[in-house]
Amino acid sequence: MKIAIVDDTLANLLLVRKHVELLGHTAITARDGGEALAVFERERPGLILMDVVMPEMDGYEAARRIRALEGGAHWTPIIFLTGMGSEEDLKSGIEAGGDDYLIKPVSPVVLAAKIKAMQRLHDMRRTLVETTQKLDTANQELQRLSALDGLTGIANRRAFDNTVQIEWRRNARTASAMSLAMIDVDSFKQYNDCYGHLAGDDCLRQIATAFNRALKRPGDLLARYGGEEFVAILPATPLSGGIAIAQQLRQAVHELALPHKSSPTEPVVTISIGVASAVPDFVSTPALLIAAADEMLYRAKHAGRNQVQGTRCGNPSNVTALPLEAA
Repeated sequence: MKIAIVDDTLANLLLVRKHVELLGHTAITARDGGEALAVFERERPGLILMDVVMPEMDGYEAARRIRALEGGAHWTPIIFLTGMGSEEDLKSGIEAGGDDYLIKPVSPVVLAAKIKAMQRLHDMRRTLVETTQKLDTANQELQRLSALDGLTGIANRRAFDNTVQIEWRRNARTASAMSLAMIDVDSFKQYNDCYGHLAGDDCLRQIATAFNRALKRPGDLLARYGGEEFVAILPATPLSGGIAIAQQLRQAVHELALPHKSSPTEPVVTISIGVASAVPDFVSTPALLIAAADEMLYRAKHAGRNQVQGTRCGNPSNVTALPLEAA
């Protein structure tokens, strides 16, 4: 363990240094409080043995500044070695951030015992900090995984539900239109019946990958809504922008050219998309947007599939249908 020894009296400094080194530790020395701070920041010792009465900056002030530098995130044991032995001195030392207070001349046996005890506490705290960090990392990873769909690796329904609420409030604050795209793989049941469920799973993974390539804006969120349904949250996006992005998604899937001989639409896998746009407020909820997008998806499916239909919430007659030929 690295031990910093701070004392303005050279004889005391060398004596304590000798005891520390005989115990098998590495001694780092400083002659005053200011130098002690520099040593602490440079070396980060495991223990500090500090005199109290020193010129310019005494041991109490040095201890207070060390605790401030640590900021509560770390803890380095500080033992004061001093000739002042009153109860008030002991109180001042503890209040300054010290952990123990030994009266000079210090017995080598007592010093060795104190160092051993402080090292044990230091090691226990380091183990606790390392364990806590590992737990924090594991919890963060669990939280990340809990927001991902296990099959496709994109956001899951839970992540969508959380994000759409956040984006609704954010766009309400800026009075910006946001769009939402509900996406469904056309005739997916027939695909599974024809090629098997493993092939169906692989199809969904490839579609999700194609979507991720097509969605280039960092603020957009793609999620698996359930089964063969996907959803895209498009913040700060009016209807025209939402339809344009939806067309890019539809085209990206079409370009995969995944065979689908059971499809009544085309011999390859296609998708239908319903887009809804709204300017959020603090009275309504995202359910309005989701329901409108779902209605547009229903229209796209019943209008022949492999197309995009969209609307602005509050005006259902304002529908834009863009089939494959218009792309």
